[in-house]
Amino acid sequence: MKIGGSLGGGSCCILTVRELPRPPSSTMKIMSLFEQSEKTNLRSVQPLAARMRPSTLAEFVGQQHFLGEGKLLHRLLKADRLGSVLFFGPPGTGKTTLARLLATESLCRFRQLNAVTSGVKDVRAVLEDARDEVVTGGRKTVLFIDEIHRFNKTQQDALLPDVEDGIVTLIGATTANPSFAVNSALVSRSQIFQFEPLAIDEIKDLLNRALQDRHRGLGRHDVELTDDAIDYLARVCDGDARRALAALEIGVLSSTGKPIQFDVALAAESVQRKTIEYDSTGDAHYDAASALIKSIRGSDPDAGVYWLARMLEGGEDVRFLCRRLVILASEDIGNADPHALPLAVAAMQACEFIGLPECQLTLSQTVTYLACAPKSNSATVAIGEAIHDIREGRLLPVPVHLRDSHYQGSKQLGHGEGYEYAHDAQDGVAEQDYLGVDREYYRPVDRGFERELAERLTAIRKRLRAPKS
Repeated sequence: MKIGGSLGGGSCCILTVRELPRPPSSTMKIMSLFEQSEKTNLRSVQPLAARMRPSTLAEFVGQQHFLGEGKLLHRLLKADRLGSVLFFGPPGTGKTTLARLLATESLCRFRQLNAVTSGVKDVRAVLEDARDEVVTGGRKTVLFIDEIHRFNKTQQDALLPDVEDGIVTLIGATTANPSFAVNSALVSRSQIFQFEPLAIDEIKDLLNRALQDRHRGLGRHDVELTDDAIDYLARVCDGDARRALAALEIGVLSSTGKPIQFDVALAAESVQRKTIEYDSTGDAHYDAASALIKSIRGSDPDAGVYWLARMLEGGEDVRFLCRRLVILASEDIGNADPHALPLAVAAMQACEFIGLPECQLTLSQTVTYLACAPKSNSATVAIGEAIHDIREGRLLPVPVHLRDSHYQGSKQLGHGEGYEYAHDAQDGVAEQDYLGVDREYYRPVDRGFERELAERLTAIRKRLRAPKS
């Protein structure tokens, strides 16, 4: 084959390229057989969850809140407008699988990196390859980065130019909320989809598929799975499909009977205790803390104890828990139960003195007491309104009779003149103005001890505002 081209100055160069002979068809058949054998061997060592990954979107289970008919991701695919996306949610919910399927549906190449094992050099190599593919008229590349929150700022910044230019379609997967864990520049250029744990019926559907599939699943084994056993597996896996399928495979492959009697006892043996997915500095930390506080505020001691246990089992800092409980005692209970704050402070001191695991008893006592205590946010509202007035410029002068009169020359200014010492009054309430304007910040609720305070305050305010004779 000859290729002609001008080298400048009117000269012409003829390059001769020798065409390599095509391998005979018999050789190609042998190569095909080798490839098929390699694929079979690789599949044989894969766990059941990997073998059962769906090959089409129709087989994908779960996440119908954004993937179902008419939902956002479905519409983007249908319109061929898939851009960069961020998937976040718990493990075993299909993030990696869906990324592969999106690449297939979009007729794109699929490239995968793991943020734990890949550096900037790896990222740039993939991006350069993707750009070369586009320049030469090839297919666009879907770049899937697992655990993208593990990339540092420099690594994430390296993605920006090619993401913005459309050279790659980025799909990032993370178990952390992207709003906290991913650069705002990447977040602003991506659609965010939150994955939810799979429902019990969805897990059962996957387990049944695995038992029936003879090529990828366990269909070649004679298994009698009881209804109680499949219900148990679907419930105990906490929406994690990978964990459910792993337990099913362990139970089947570790049994020798024919048929295999897969009952609840075998299911319980096959499920290992799940490690608590809890990042004490990330999204799980803030969500669990929010659930704990809102449960106590809502007067539900059972929910409060559960979220407390969840945080303790996840390795939460005891000092953080104590600080939150002390804050809640004033913010949400206040004077409705004046014992709440001393109890929370005592709990903080006891936990510092005792430590784990025994201090979990102190925390449980405190959480249940605070949950059952009458609630009031009157003190919270009062300080909030007062601060708002000050920040809005409503700065009141200190009334002359309340000003400091202990320094030399203060009397010449009239400071302290007319001040009435409250203890000299018969009931300890002097009839005088302490603010200079008619403004009420503290409004006690009709619950707990504040009911009594409200009655007293009504009488006190009447005395303070009484016209002087």
